[in-house]
Amino acid sequence: MSKTIDILIDNVEKIIIGKRSVIEHLLVALLSDGHVLIEDVPGVGKTQLVATLARSVNGAFNRIQFTPDVMPSDIMGFSMFNPGTREFEYREGAAMCNFLLADEINRTSPKTQSSLLEIMEEFQVTVDGKTYKLPRPFMVLATQNPIESFGTYPLPEAQMDRFFLKLSIGYPDKNEEKLIIDRFGSENPLDRLEPVTTTQELIELKDQVKKVRMEECLKEYIINIIAATRSDKNVVLGCSPRGSLNLYKASKAWAFIMGRDYVLPDDIQKMAVPVLAHRIILSQGAKMNNYNSTKLINDILQNTKVPAV
Repeated sequence: MSKTIDILIDNVEKIIIGKRSVIEHLLVALLSDGHVLIEDVPGVGKTQLVATLARSVNGAFNRIQFTPDVMPSDIMGFSMFNPGTREFEYREGAAMCNFLLADEINRTSPKTQSSLLEIMEEFQVTVDGKTYKLPRPFMVLATQNPIESFGTYPLPEAQMDRFFLKLSIGYPDKNEEKLIIDRFGSENPLDRLEPVTTTQELIELKDQVKKVRMEECLKEYIINIIAATRSDKNVVLGCSPRGSLNLYKASKAWAFIMGRDYVLPDDIQKMAVPVLAHRIILSQGAKMNNYNSTKLINDILQNTKVPAV
């Protein structure tokens, strides 16, 4: 593992207890220029996780609470007339940062949700015909509650496909919850957390990830997995080419985090569920039989021939 990555994970773990796997997955997305959808119940540390990551890399962090009255201009910014210069000037929206937490993204209108599409794909905002580049690195981390559906707007397929990974943090175990009480009972340790790396170092790490090697047979392995999602009888809509590209990037990033400059089949298998499951739409029959996307991906992995490398 890269020394910087190791130090970064250890620093985040000072605040986020017992969730090393989630932190590692988050870094996979970060090193791959990807965005993350965190689906979990309130109170498990979603906001704290994003704030801790931003503080650890000394990055700019903005949080926007999505509600029905949030407008696209709140995210993208807007033009305001300056009487002094008699010109319109751009006023930044929440997206002008390194880490944008879109809290409860499914509580805002489809119009506002769609304003994130350009941001997530092009890393820029367009306001009144003018384009403004976002700072790099840039990452959207969106949250939604899987239980509560009243007053929500389900994310459309195009939006779901923009998310590199879909994660769940989950409840801590008893020992971890005791540590949380001890650590957060009297103060928030995030207030004293120091950065351990910089955004520039992260950009350099991304360049190293791009140099991780993947054999041709492993690229074909990815394509075979994706093809199986499209031909399965339980599936209405399989993974798009963006899914195969993201699985390719995620596998290289995971190999890098594991301290290798080459990809193994295990890396692809490790990343398959978080990268692909949220991109699949199952048939009504499959849903009625309690079949889910995670099981589908695992079944496909079991039935797809693993290349020898």
